[in-house]
Amino acid sequence: MAEQGKPEVFELNNGTMRVKISNYGATITNLFVPDKQGHLDDVVLGFDTLEPYLKGIAPYFGCIVGRVANRIKDGKFTLNGVEYTLPLNRPPNSLHGGNKGYDKVVWDIVDRKDGETPSITFKYHGHDGEEGYPGDVIVTATYTLISSTTMKLEMEAVPNNKATPINLAQHTYWNLAGHNSGNVLEHVVQIWANHVTPVDENTVPTGEIMPVKGTPFDFTTEKKVSASIHEVPGLGYDHNYVLDCGEEKSGLKHAAKVKDPSSSRVLNLWTNSPGMQFYTGNYVNGVVGKGGAVYGKHAGLCLETQGFPNAINQPNFPSIVVQPTEKYKHTMLFEFSAE
Repeated sequence: MAEQGKPEVFELNNGTMRVKISNYGATITNLFVPDKQGHLDDVVLGFDTLEPYLKGIAPYFGCIVGRVANRIKDGKFTLNGVEYTLPLNRPPNSLHGGNKGYDKVVWDIVDRKDGETPSITFKYHGHDGEEGYPGDVIVTATYTLISSTTMKLEMEAVPNNKATPINLAQHTYWNLAGHNSGNVLEHVVQIWANHVTPVDENTVPTGEIMPVKGTPFDFTTEKKVSASIHEVPGLGYDHNYVLDCGEEKSGLKHAAKVKDPSSSRVLNLWTNSPGMQFYTGNYVNGVVGKGGAVYGKHAGLCLETQGFPNAINQPNFPSIVVQPTEKYKHTMLFEFSAE
């Protein structure tokens, strides 16, 4: 087996926006986009060096999580008559692929392009039995700046010899006012979802698919994060939205729009995933990040497009099982603007 490379940071720069990405966890460490005046700010939470990521200090800042994102109830599932047991790294459940998921490994760099549409492609070979999951799987992730202020992420995975659950998610924490600007409670959010999957006391979906109308989960029209967050049980939003009403373009659905009133920055997110975890950084607690900025509760928000959490144990959720003959494909389009 080839020796894996050392953790490094690479930059994509098209003259308007700049993104720094590490081969450790295929992690976005910095993302600079202009505001209405053309002023660049870094709008993602993270660290100045790779050391805190390597030490596991980051609460999944900027990384790709897998083999299965989100929670698997009791860390157990049965597939083709075999019961699999996973590490309970967030007791009583398994979270984001286990103790050493795809966010905590060095990926290979298999392609890099500069120029007007710079890109970088990472590849990781997940092996049979890794963190308890069945079968080998080849995973690739390509980040491309496809226009002056648009980034595309294409994630693919191919199981080699066994059927396996696959559900990759990009876990960046966004703060469109700038990573060091405080909390995101004044950000205005719209989510193209008429339904949400309610959760039990351990943040695992109950299996119900609940209309958002008349609940604090309703973001079908633009609403400040702060508007109903205090009505949400627990510490804030950490829920899977059913992306069922977004317009389509080039095979992707409109998932979310986030606007920061102070900078006028806007992020529109498009995806081909059935769900999206909307998470308001509820567990971020005094993490010292870039430039000494202290990230507290709600310092950023995550828009993790995904298959539904615990889908492997919920027959009424869209299946996340991928057969050896099939290819898992998950695309995200991040469109930045100012309005």
